[in-house]
Amino acid sequence: MTGSVQYRRLQIALVVVGVLFLLVYPVALFWPSGWTWHAGAPAASDYFLMIVGVYATLGVFLLNAARRPQDHLSLIWFTVCSSVVHAAIMAVQAVVGHHLGHLLGDVPALLAVAVIPGVAGARRRSAPARHNRPKRAVGPTAPGVRSCR
Repeated sequence: MTGSVQYRRLQIALVVVGVLFLLVYPVALFWPSGWTWHAGAPAASDYFLMIVGVYATLGVFLLNAARRPQDHLSLIWFTVCSSVVHAAIMAVQAVVGHHLGHLLGDVPALLAVAVIPGVAGARRRSAPARHNRPKRAVGPTAPGVRSCR
C-alpha cells in the first residue's frame, strides 16, 4: 500500500471516529443498555452528560486532526490509548456489576476506536512527501548565511 493511500485511510478513520464521538448521546437514546450505566433517560445522569461532553469535544478535535494527521499524532495516540483503558475498565465493571449489555455496546466500540486509527496508518511518523512541510535549513547551510570559517 502506498503512503498516500495509507494517509488517506487515516484521514477517513479520524473523520469516522470523530463523528462517532459526536453521536454518543443520540446512540444512548436508542440503545441505553449498551451505552448508559444508570436507570432512566441519558440526560438524567450528570456523569453521563460529562462523558458525552468530553467525547464530543474529542470528536471535534479528531475531525480537525483529519486535515493533517501527522501534526496531531499525540492526540491520535491519546485517543487510541485512552479508549483501550476505558474499554478495559468498563469490561470489568460490566461483568462484576452485571451490566452485560455493555459488552456488546460501548466496550467493543471503544476497542474499535483504538484499532481503526492504528490499522489505518497512525503508526506513520510522517505524511507522504506531497503533504510534508518544506524543511528549512538551520545554521551555516541556510541560504544567505555566511560561514564563520
